[in-house]
Amino acid sequence: MKKKIFNKISIILLCLLCLNTVIPIAAVRETSEEEYPNDVYTACLEEGMNVDAKSALLIEPISGAVLYEKNPDEKFAPASVTKIMTMLLAMEAVDSGKISLDDKIICSENAKKMGGSTMLLDVGEVRTVEEILKGIAIASGNDAAVAMAEFLSGSTDEFVKAMNERAKELGMTNTTFKNCNGLPEEGHVTTARDISIMSLELLKHPTILKYSGTYMETISEGRKSPIELVNHNKLVRFFDGCDGLKTGFTQEAKYCISATAVRNNVRMLAVIMGAPTYKVRNRDASMLMNYGFSKYEGKKLFNKDDDVETVYLGKSNDRFFIAKAKDDLIIVTLKGSDGEPINKIVLDEMKDSYTEGEVIGKCEVYLDDQKVGEVELYCDRDVEKGGFIDNLKDNMKNLFKKGV
Repeated sequence: MKKKIFNKISIILLCLLCLNTVIPIAAVRETSEEEYPNDVYTACLEEGMNVDAKSALLIEPISGAVLYEKNPDEKFAPASVTKIMTMLLAMEAVDSGKISLDDKIICSENAKKMGGSTMLLDVGEVRTVEEILKGIAIASGNDAAVAMAEFLSGSTDEFVKAMNERAKELGMTNTTFKNCNGLPEEGHVTTARDISIMSLELLKHPTILKYSGTYMETISEGRKSPIELVNHNKLVRFFDGCDGLKTGFTQEAKYCISATAVRNNVRMLAVIMGAPTYKVRNRDASMLMNYGFSKYEGKKLFNKDDDVETVYLGKSNDRFFIAKAKDDLIIVTLKGSDGEPINKIVLDEMKDSYTEGEVIGKCEVYLDDQKVGEVELYCDRDVEKGGFIDNLKDNMKNLFKKGV
């Protein structure tokens, strides 16, 4: 009798144990498959990665390859990650020559009254464009963002229009900006994918990395008490190779980041939205970038100023220039990939004359039909296409050559 009772109890306990084991696994699997596309989900399980943030994306910038995604097109409040677009418009204005880093910005009362993170600007304080950029990139200054917006567009309303126009041009189809700094406002939303788009565009202006990659900076000129800027992105200090781009936090958005780092000539970009804590945000971003670095490697094809291509003007072999690499050309490939890279020279519209140092196009490098690198090309000399008489002489030369 006791043996039968013991057997029944054993069976009941075994059943309970099975239920406690099976149900949680099934529940986790169901949730995970809803959150990730099946192929990405499977890859994540294989790599042992578990991102706790609501949304995430990992990209290799040169090829644009997406290495990881979780709810990349779901809309969330971006908090101060918004300032990536503010910095982008500022850097585009600088690099186009519309403004300079030495131009002066006067802080308005509207900028001064901004809450949240600030660089402690005073009303009427005069700072350079570069200093305001540092205030945005390092200290995430809401006052600095407003000061920059007013300087570039005259008012924050006009600047927000420019932000949304630029977002539309870039194909950020799920983004609506309501302000220039990311303070909570109804309808101010974007997605991890759209953040990656504007982040990649900002990376085309590498000067910004001097600021976003700085951990601490002091601005003292013209002030009784110096402005001490400390980077909100702690990965800049603690993650090897991290040099940007922007963090964000509000109660609605939770913890967000667009993080980028470079190691061994490979850059990675990770976007995290809606992490429950800053530790989870930093852990998720670090984990994703480490995963990317484990998969890719960089190889140098050209050094800066190397000859890349000879470009002839017209039929004459006497009139030409050498297209030289403006920077080092590094290609990024999957580790262990085979095949020879193929160079594709993409010249701007051909002209009758060129000057030494003029950018004339770019060299794109492809591997298995995938772009793996590119570099701008410049002209090595002053050169001019021959006129009618020169062309006639060339034709006569060619005619005699054929006759011989």
